[in-house]
Amino acid sequence: MSADEKFDAIIIGAGPAGAACAYVLAKAGKSVLLVERGVSAGSKNVTGGRLYTYALELVEPGLYQQAPLERKVVREQIMMLGQNSAVTMDYADYSFGEGVPQSYSVLRAPFDEWFAAQAETQGAMLAPGIVVDELIEADGKIVGIKAGDDEIYATVVIAADGVNSFIAQKAGLRDDITAHNVGVGAKEIIELPEKIIEDRFNLQAGEGAARVLIGCSGGVLGGGFLYTNKGSISLGVVLNPEDLARRGKKIHEIVQDLKMHPAIYPLVKDGTTTEYGAHLVPEVGYHAMPKKLYRDGLVLVGDAAGMVVNSGTVLRGIDLAIVSGVAAARAILKNAEESNVGPAYLQELENLSLLATMKLYANFHELMSNPRMISVYPAMANDMMKTLFAVDGKLPERMDKAMLKVLKRHVTFGQLIADGWKGFKAI
Repeated sequence: MSADEKFDAIIIGAGPAGAACAYVLAKAGKSVLLVERGVSAGSKNVTGGRLYTYALELVEPGLYQQAPLERKVVREQIMMLGQNSAVTMDYADYSFGEGVPQSYSVLRAPFDEWFAAQAETQGAMLAPGIVVDELIEADGKIVGIKAGDDEIYATVVIAADGVNSFIAQKAGLRDDITAHNVGVGAKEIIELPEKIIEDRFNLQAGEGAARVLIGCSGGVLGGGFLYTNKGSISLGVVLNPEDLARRGKKIHEIVQDLKMHPAIYPLVKDGTTTEYGAHLVPEVGYHAMPKKLYRDGLVLVGDAAGMVVNSGTVLRGIDLAIVSGVAAARAILKNAEESNVGPAYLQELENLSLLATMKLYANFHELMSNPRMISVYPAMANDMMKTLFAVDGKLPERMDKAMLKVLKRHVTFGQLIADGWKGFKAI
């Protein structure tokens, strides 16, 4: 392909960010090449999680109704695990499932394949099984890609190639990824009949639960998650790789221990594990984003741009990826025939509140990286609940004294005050 024959946009990576960008551009009549290194979109992804529907509504209103989504989430749960106990906060809000439901559990493999196919239906050219080897640069700007012996040109290249973005590194926008800025996630898909899932999680047909797990990581910095799908449960952990290595632990063993915990096992027993996978995920959020998200002829979207929010109760990545893809597409459409769409892209990210949202939660990672948050405080919460409910026929201790003993057994007052102040500053 000669430089005179070029696409309006080449998008590298057919995940949610790339597919969203391709869909919006192709629908507007732009010539789009969507390149995916897997044999099909989603074939290299076993991530299970949650999709907030507002993001798909930005792509096209009502699109979520066609998507292969799992269950609309109406139960939000936080579970703090002790050694042989658990404290669970369960918030049920059925308005979350009304109208356009707020969020759904989702399995990425079928979702990604569907989303890329939707972009193709709009007119994008989907090219799976293609590995991009190099960027083509001319006069200081990116003008295309090299894949094997092929050179393919475009007005703008969009890097949607994931957390360890080869394209972002080749463009000089970020260094090789560091262990401090990512988590390593491991997850199982455990198949169970729909009715059993609904009975175990107190759900009606079509309803789902999302559960954050704290104190489940064997002392390693990180946490866990559980999502109910139609006929399966997604169960897994996201851990700090540096701390994992330092403690000499294996992530698959931590997942296995989590499955066998007496508060988790009854939820997954008699299930069949059909998928297991481990992968890197962006973890830090705003402070780990590249200093620049673009250069002339190139923009970064989704995980390639480090877009993630982890508030400790809400984990967001898929929706931010889709929003960033829409922002990139809108910037390109507003700057027809221009290669340097970066400033317009940043403006669209602001218009869609993506950067403002990430800034709002920018310091939450510091709070969640406190080792006491993932071991000491969950254990203390369980001990306090045991003090409230245990009966042995003896004269109980005064409640204030008993609770003070529990607190002192786990933390000093100095640690408690320091952690409280750190938490206040984070939020």
